[in-house]
Amino acid sequence: MGIRKNTVKIKTALISLSNKSNLRPLLNLLKKYKIKIISSGGTYKKIKSMGFECSEVSKFTNSKELLDGRVKTLHPKIHSGILNIRQNKKHQKEMKINKYENIDLVVINFYPFEKVLLSKSGHKNIIENIDIGGPTMVRSAAKNYNDVVILSNPKQYENLTTELRKNKGSTNLKFREKLAEEAFMETAYYESKIFSYFNHKAQNFFPVKNIFSGKLVEKARYGENPHQKAAIYSQNNKQEIIQISGKQLSYNNYNDLYSALSISKTLPKK
Repeated sequence: MGIRKNTVKIKTALISLSNKSNLRPLLNLLKKYKIKIISSGGTYKKIKSMGFECSEVSKFTNSKELLDGRVKTLHPKIHSGILNIRQNKKHQKEMKINKYENIDLVVINFYPFEKVLLSKSGHKNIIENIDIGGPTMVRSAAKNYNDVVILSNPKQYENLTTELRKNKGSTNLKFREKLAEEAFMETAYYESKIFSYFNHKAQNFFPVKNIFSGKLVEKARYGENPHQKAAIYSQNNKQEIIQISGKQLSYNNYNDLYSALSISKTLPKK
């Protein structure tokens, strides 16, 4: 089955957020285009407290939250709504038989695992901040980007506003595909931090498979040669060097800088 290149209209959105910043503009946008909202837990309470209509996930699925909230969105009605291919007759027949509804927009960000790590929290609290339902829904929506929009970062809300205004409540394929790429970046980065935590805890210095992740610090002026591109990433999310003045640093400038700092550490202390 080929990829469709037309726009897709958003009718139903599922929202589940740890970081609830910039939520009101998003809710106003969804209300403007008469998009139904489904949510759970603290996000549901927040949306209701802000005066917006919202259906609770437990009522939508007719299944109560279980295990102190560990199981909320891991339900066939949720994932079928996200993952069904709208142009697949077999999928649509199964959706109809089970009385399931399409979910066209998924808005998710994860439990703050990395933030909890930096706070030097205890192991039990760290484990409870490993998000399961969030990454699962993000990956489902990203896989089915042909039919579903996935927002995995509050910074993307403004882009959705522009897209819906341009297409009168719909989104185009290129827009959805770009968001899917960014969604898989978010899930991969999140999983890498969990792996690193367990790997460090076990003191397994040479695992069979390893993962290195970092956040973009800045794009360098150019790479090793002027026609090449380069960028600086940080594994500890810190800006270790602050440039006071002068041109933007190149790849070679950074190499020279770190080499000088490394040599300086070998000098005798007075």
